[in-house]
Amino acid sequence: MASGNKENQVLSKIVINGKHGENSPYFDGWKAYDSNPFHPTKNPQGVIQMGLAENQLCFDLIQEWIMNNPKASICTAEGVSQFKYIANFQDYHGLPEFRNAVANFMSKVRGGRVTFDPDRILMSGGATGANELIMFCLADPGDAFLVPSPYYPAFVRDLCWRTRAQIIPVECHSSNNFKVTREALEEAYNKAKEGNINVKGLIITNPSNPLGTTMDRETLKSIVRFINEKNIHLVCDEIYAATVFRAPCFVSVSEVMQDMENCKKDLIHIIYSLSKDLGLPGFRVGIVYSFNDEVVNMGRKMSSFGLVSSQTQHFVAALLSDDKFVNKFLAESARRLGARHNHFTKGLEKVNITCLPSNAGLFFWMNLRGLLKEKTFEGEMKLWRLIINEVKLNVSPGSAFNCSEPGWYRVCFANMDDETVDVALKRIRAFVGKETGKPPLELKRWKSNLRLSFSSRRFDENVMSPHMMSPHSPMPHSPLVRAT
Repeated sequence: MASGNKENQVLSKIVINGKHGENSPYFDGWKAYDSNPFHPTKNPQGVIQMGLAENQLCFDLIQEWIMNNPKASICTAEGVSQFKYIANFQDYHGLPEFRNAVANFMSKVRGGRVTFDPDRILMSGGATGANELIMFCLADPGDAFLVPSPYYPAFVRDLCWRTRAQIIPVECHSSNNFKVTREALEEAYNKAKEGNINVKGLIITNPSNPLGTTMDRETLKSIVRFINEKNIHLVCDEIYAATVFRAPCFVSVSEVMQDMENCKKDLIHIIYSLSKDLGLPGFRVGIVYSFNDEVVNMGRKMSSFGLVSSQTQHFVAALLSDDKFVNKFLAESARRLGARHNHFTKGLEKVNITCLPSNAGLFFWMNLRGLLKEKTFEGEMKLWRLIINEVKLNVSPGSAFNCSEPGWYRVCFANMDDETVDVALKRIRAFVGKETGKPPLELKRWKSNLRLSFSSRRFDENVMSPHMMSPHSPMPHSPLVRAT
């Protein structure tokens, strides 16, 4: 206790406010994987990581490009002539060729139906930094943003931890495939107003994380009309824009704006990165694209705290300026994502496990409501602990995403090779008793003395204690560093 009191005296209130989000089943699953990671030969009984939204299916294409384009790196004999210029560049506007290449790539990902102004591109350290940057620009401490649920668990960290803003969930339901409705938006907005909470905006993720779905044009128009009428901001997280692998195609808010009269463009902002679409999370390329001149001006100044390294800008500019490569990559990435998604979901169908229909992302939303012993969030957590400890799969429970209904789980499918996918499917088949003809695991295996003893409460930033952090959280390989 004394140690804790001393720590509180030493550390700032922001650091210890408990909104980093580590005390969530989302991150608990990562810790279970870190302590016992699967390896096909060294640890074949280990936990398979299916809670990591990484796109590892097209590294071979980028590696091939690198081999054929050594000038893209200042660390090669062919590219070293640019070393001095790149090593000394520190303008927070970013390299002109970088901003031009990113603007063109964003347009290409959206089918060339919209164009982007390179002078409106703000850099940040990945989407995490971009989300925090836009919050610092738009919200004061205590202000709130509406966020349709289920939503990305680390939004609490990205949007609230240091800014001291808050999230107001907009409850969506499976009855309409979790579609965002005007009624749900109004209900959340009015509830916040009744609580004297200042609502500064709405944040949407399109394509959705964790649903893997894209918003249709009419839904986007309804959302834009809503924020126009309320005169609040709209932040569109579009970091999965190029992961669409089947119809319908992705529709960006930037397209919808063009079709609407009297649209208040200065209320709309886009978050983008290269972590998902290109599979380059370690490059930490995050983008804020704002249609608001003041946000662009002040956001660029604030971006000084999280710039993308000039070496990375130089490489990315060369990569994205190669139109032939970009076209090939986008087409092949979509094909491989679609094939992997189809293989995995069809394998689940064989054991009567269904998923929310989806067409994008690096994951799918798996429906295990039929396997719950109790149709509650407590029942969801019991099943999750069983899957982690006995089946040895790290999937993420829906309650970590603030889902309004128990029994949904996010499963990531693009961060592993084909062989690991087949091992995971085999484990699932064994779990439901279809492969061997044995009955499902008995209730006795649902004991509360499983190795993981995490809280079954729904993920809520208001109930997380700052004094219950993982012993290994400061380590450089902590899942919290890679959270996605």
